Formats: sequence, C-alpha cells, structure tokens
Amino acid sequence: MAIRLASAPRINFDGVAHVLEEAVGAGAVPGAVILVARGDEVVYHAAFGDRSLEPQRAPVDVDTVYDLSSLTKALATTTVLLHLVRERKLRFDDRLSRFLQNFGVYGKSPITVRHLLAHCSGLAAWRPFAAAIASPTGLAALASGGRRAAVYERIHRERLEYEPGTKTVYSDLGFILLGELIELLTHSPLTRAFHDRVVRPLGLHETAFVDVSALRVRRLVTVNDRIAPTEYLPTLGRVLCGEVHDDNARAMGGVAGHAGLFSTAADVHRIAARLRAAWRGEDDWLPQDVIREAWRRDGQVPGSTWALGWDMPTPGASSAGHRASSTSVGHLGFTGTSIWIDLERDAHVVLLTNRVHPSRENELIRELRPRVHDAVWEALDA
Repeated sequence: MAIRLASAPRINFDGVAHVLEEAVGAGAVPGAVILVARGDEVVYHAAFGDRSLEPQRAPVDVDTVYDLSSLTKALATTTVLLHLVRERKLRFDDRLSRFLQNFGVYGKSPITVRHLLAHCSGLAAWRPFAAAIASPTGLAALASGGRRAAVYERIHRERLEYEPGTKTVYSDLGFILLGELIELLTHSPLTRAFHDRVVRPLGLHETAFVDVSALRVRRLVTVNDRIAPTEYLPTLGRVLCGEVHDDNARAMGGVAGHAGLFSTAADVHRIAARLRAAWRGEDDWLPQDVIREAWRRDGQVPGSTWALGWDMPTPGASSAGHRASSTSVGHLGFTGTSIWIDLERDAHVVLLTNRVHPSRENELIRELRPRVHDAVWEALDA
C-alpha cells in the first residue's frame, strides 16, 4: 500500500513543529519523526533534530528506522493473534493451558488469552531473564532458540502474583508467552508468522525483527546511517544500534512477543491505516468484528484502560493528550515511540523518538507526548 499524500487544503501543523523543535532544543529527545494521517491520507510527515548524538552527531530524516520497543506488543504480537482468531486457531477466551503443556501449575490454569492481552493475568510485570542467561551458570552458550525456550519454561514455572482478572499489571511476561503461543499455533518462528500475516500482505519494506542469530539479518545492523541508536551500555562498551534495546528481548536473540520490532513511521502508518480500515469494515485483511472487539475497553477489571493488546486514554492523564476522544486506542514504547489512533476523528499519530539515547535516565518524554498530541488534535480540528 503506497502512502497517499493529502490533496485537501493544507492543515497548519506549525504548533506541532514548534513543540518538537522546542523539545529537541531542551534535550527531551535527540530527534523525532512524526506522521499524522486522517482518513486515507498522510497530512503531515516531518523529522526534527538528530538520530545520533554519540559516537558522532547525525541528523534524523523521515525514513529513519527506530527500535519500536513495546509497540511490538500491539503492532506485531496482537495483530498476528487477531489473524489467528480469524483463522480459528484460537479464541480470546481460550485458556493457555489448552496449548502450553504444564503451564497451569501453581494456580495458572484459569489464565486466558484475553487475560494476557488485557494485562490482568496475574503474572509479574517483569523478570531479569537477561541476567539469568548471562550468569556463569546461565544459558549464554545456547543458541537464540534455546534461550527463548528456556525463558518460556521459566515463565511456565511462575507463580501468580494476584488472581487473574482482579487487577491490571502491565506485563512483559504475558506477551512473551503470547509470542510462544504464536510460534506453537503457526508451527513457525514469530518472525515468520509476522512476515506472512503482516509484512508481506501490507507490502512493508522497513519493518522486521533483528534476529542476532540470523546472518542475513546481521547485515542490517551495519547500516547505521538508517537506524536510530539507543542507549550506551557500559557492560558492552558501545551504543546499541540495530540491536534491540530491551534486555530480555536481546538475551532471547532479538525476537520476542514483547519487544524487538524495528520500523519507520511510514511502515507503522501502513499498519495503522489497514487496522483502521478493517475497523470501519472497509478492509477484509482482518474481520471487522475481531478488530472491534480488540479496540474496546476490556472490562474485566473495573477502571482499567486496557483493550486487547492496546491501551485507551486515562481521563485527564493520557499520553494521547487532553483532546483525544475516549474511544482512542494506542500504545507506548520505552525507547520513546508511540502510536495513537483516534477513531472518532478517523486519524492517527505516529511519533518515533530514541529518547533513551544516550541514556535512559532522560524521562522528559512524559511531558512531551501529551503536548505533541494536543497540538496535533488542535490542528486537525481547526
């Protein structure tokens, strides 16, 4: 699907540009790429600042490739799962123990796919799998597939931290498990399942997991003039560039259900545009009833903002800003990425930054995101 540029009268995005230029100047982010689409048209696509500050400064452009971090959960893992629902290989309310042998131990048998997608499964938010793998008695010598299998097994042996469906805890563990489930049901690696159902049908050119064990993909890592670097890691003695920033995903070989996807704003737009078209019932890439179920508040936990694999605005305190409609859906990435889709406006905003470069200690992105989105919604409404 080619990007369709706006033919309608020009919308004034000077306010958005001002916010981003100010943020770059203040050091909130090294640089940023933003893309705004309304209906079927891209109405704004711009780059600001630098993609790299260390080891040398280099400017960002609109085609810069970013580590999407947790946008992987929504754009890759959830989207593939929606296709598996379409293919009748699973249902949202299927128990994990139906597919994963021995998973139901320690009271985990009630956990369903819906629980994992809505972050109310009872599993912990995070575990230091990378440290366990790197330890002298760990699994560092194993190939990536062996390390992934070992992480899956560790999650299978996890004990619940709360009763499933009783509260919301944003959990990487749940999405790592969903990645395993995809591999089991498709009889293929997560990378292949994603390529077959998303990358190839949508004609994406810049979107992929960077599997450190695949030599043909390693060549991508050398193209540093296209990829925005993330953090300087003293343990490695270098700035990460073309390697996933998330420690656990990197330890698993760069491919996991919770993180690992790299892409450009244009390709993220293509995914969002097709999802929106399916939601409107205008694209049979996904059934309308499936995407509509995914894009509404789940309701299992009172007060939760989570839909299925996607978040929705927290009233008065959302990264989508104060002007976003209550039916908006979106997701954030730790590296400084985000996507918000306003269903009432029939519009979406892709904001890609590498705010963790050169250090994750920079948290000014918290203030920047709502300001950017408020400026976008104001421009569209005007």
